[in-house]
Amino acid sequence: MSDAIRTCILSREEAPREGLIRLALSPDGEVLPDVRAKAPGRGAWIGVDRAELDASAKKLRGALARAFKTQDLRIPDDLGDRIAEHLRRAALDRLGLEAKAGHLIVGGERIETAARAGKLHLLLHAADAGADGSRKLAQAMRVGADREGSGETGFTLPVDRTILSLALGRENVVHVGLTDARAAARVRDALDRWLRFIGPDSPSKPCATGSQGASGASGGTRHENDERTG
Repeated sequence: MSDAIRTCILSREEAPREGLIRLALSPDGEVLPDVRAKAPGRGAWIGVDRAELDASAKKLRGALARAFKTQDLRIPDDLGDRIAEHLRRAALDRLGLEAKAGHLIVGGERIETAARAGKLHLLLHAADAGADGSRKLAQAMRVGADREGSGETGFTLPVDRTILSLALGRENVVHVGLTDARAAARVRDALDRWLRFIGPDSPSKPCATGSQGASGASGGTRHENDERTG
């Protein structure tokens, strides 16, 4: 994962590229989300949420024209929707990859056992999970992590069990536990970026702990002020 710093074209604030959203220009001049930062050519980076993006419609065109060095571009009316959907897909894809790698567990009993043993690094709930079940697992997590009284509750996703089950290729997934610290950090990073963009009106409720809030190895950053990919 790169440590490169990028500048948001709207706020002009700098941040690691992993926390920003890249926009790319299609061959016919349409501005498209490139949340995985894989598209060739110049990129424009944004670090604002959905509401701020919508409120910056006039400013956005000029900022994109400068970043792409062309006035010949077209901004789709549903750009915000497209970005949100791409971020959603990236987060759920990340969960699916961690499931295939054996880094997560499902099922209340298995998650509770791992949680009480202090082996749980991230606890996720579907949006339609029952309150009692979520509280029970959250309590087990706090006990296992020796953080009773902290009020930590896990992380409620803005998708229901049907979508979560499809993402993991399993049936009736209501709760998910990440038992690998690095996998938990990767999932948390993807979720954070998605939820920061869709904004505070989402039904998600994060629970930050030492292990759950991990974002990978720390270290020096390579400072790059342009808005292109490295």
